[in-house]
Amino acid sequence: MAMMVASEPSTQPGSFKLIQPDGQPQFGLFTQPVTELNLADFIYRTPMDKLASRLARWAHYKQFQFVSVSHPDWILAAAIADIRYLCSGFAYLYQRADASITEFKLLQPLSRNSQMSNSPTAGLARITGGANYISIEPQGFSWQLTLQSAELSANLQLTPGKAAEPLALCLPTGYAGWTYTQKHNALQVSGDLQLHQHPLPISGALGGYDFSAGFMRRETSWRWGNLSGYDGQQRIGFNLAAGVNETGGTENCCWLNGKRYILPPMQFVFNRQQTDASWQVFSQCGTVQLQFMPAAKRQERLNLGLLASNFRQYCGSWYGTITLCDGQKISCSGQQGLAEDHFARW
Repeated sequence: MAMMVASEPSTQPGSFKLIQPDGQPQFGLFTQPVTELNLADFIYRTPMDKLASRLARWAHYKQFQFVSVSHPDWILAAAIADIRYLCSGFAYLYQRADASITEFKLLQPLSRNSQMSNSPTAGLARITGGANYISIEPQGFSWQLTLQSAELSANLQLTPGKAAEPLALCLPTGYAGWTYTQKHNALQVSGDLQLHQHPLPISGALGGYDFSAGFMRRETSWRWGNLSGYDGQQRIGFNLAAGVNETGGTENCCWLNGKRYILPPMQFVFNRQQTDASWQVFSQCGTVQLQFMPAAKRQERLNLGLLASNFRQYCGSWYGTITLCDGQKISCSGQQGLAEDHFARW
């Protein structure tokens, strides 16, 4: 598995192009983020080893970006997804006291009034609809989230502090595709958040981001778990997933006070027809033993034949333990987080 040479944390990562001189991506787990996907250099072939058409190159590439902020009283989530035929975005605020969700969503056919960036560390992702918009701007190791609607607005910055150890990896997808993902949880949060034009407290909140892009499977599904919170005075976070990045590696990892630890493959056990029942998330080796208790759900179903999506994202609480490779333990005792179950045909 290819590895980049580690460097001292700074505000800007060193230059790192994903596509190599032979026209193929570098695969593996990296110690720094990719700074340029350089898609034009990728030699994309069909399953019969012929060069893919320009239309196929355009249509098969997907990208989505996601930012979440967790506070003991609420969770904020925002996403922008470009699947070529259309660009979509959503943002919502979950309030723990009454399990309510305030949301807005945006949809732009053929990516009108929207843009994405081919760099996970620079550029701008944005979608606009009327007076509403969502903007996600990476700034090296930090991310800026700005959103606006009649009921919900935010201007927040997520920063890693002294330690900048994101998860960054690229793995083969299907016969000729690939998926690059970059994630970082338990980030420090600053800025302003308003619900119904009333400010909400930011102190005690931690955030996470997700940049994923590539030539993904035409039909796919995944399960996912996410947390950013505190275990006593320690900042903890994790990203757990099954269904996409599992060709010779996984995107499972956790953070303890900014330090990244790689985790083994995960199993997700839950019942889709019992949406208030608990999830069991665990590793076969026993180092991860977690339970997720859902409290609220954002769901969206879309079936257009060519395109389809069955999306469920749950806000709730995590319980259990993660034993790290150095023997330390992360304890979850009801910290707020997210879980997701998603089918996509794109």
